[in-house]
Amino acid sequence: MLAVKQLAAAYGKIQVLHGIDLQVQEGEIVAIIGSNGAGKSTTLKSILGELKPTAGAVEFLGDAITGCAVSGVIKKGIAIVPEGRQIFPHLTVWENLLMGGYMNYFRNRKEVIERAEEMLDLFPRLKERLKVKAGTVSGGEQQMAAVGRALMSRPKLLMLDEPTLGLAPNIVDNLFTIIADLNQKGLTVLLVEQKAYRALEVSHRTYAIETGKVVVEGKSADLLGDSYVKEVYLGQVS
Repeated sequence: MLAVKQLAAAYGKIQVLHGIDLQVQEGEIVAIIGSNGAGKSTTLKSILGELKPTAGAVEFLGDAITGCAVSGVIKKGIAIVPEGRQIFPHLTVWENLLMGGYMNYFRNRKEVIERAEEMLDLFPRLKERLKVKAGTVSGGEQQMAAVGRALMSRPKLLMLDEPTLGLAPNIVDNLFTIIADLNQKGLTVLLVEQKAYRALEVSHRTYAIETGKVVVEGKSADLLGDSYVKEVYLGQVS
């Protein structure tokens, strides 16, 4: 579904990615793990078109999307839940959900509203917060709204950038359950997550990135037992 080939990216003169290669097959959950500053979020931004790569290529469903505008990438079927959620704090939770369907709202308002109601079935906790400004609800509820907003475009590939950041353990458990359920229903997921153990648990395959390069890749179940991964990413000494 997604092929990233020798992807390089920079912020000004600071080179961050140095030839990233990764693939996501339809129906998979693929995780990207690594420390802060390793290049995980930059990889997602380069795929989405938020950051223009300096070299390499990105292909989605066989089409080249390298350097495409973000709106064009979203129309092709990729959505993102950005790091820090980036909800619209002065809009209500309901309005935040509707923003996820903005490209179709004036063309098919009824369909967008029905889709937003589906998000409330997925996140029933939000039903009690619909008219509340999103900036005033809890971090977990904001993350639910952010995921629901991303799903409004009916993406083929959902990218999640540090979705558990700052969330309580019980909310983290609930979020990973939802990710797994969405995947079982057919959604393909690319997950950037600093909680390496949880990422390895929920995903089919994992890429570990250090200083803008892939240093380890493989089936997540196998990497859970890998001595290097256990020591560097899981904090376990064999």
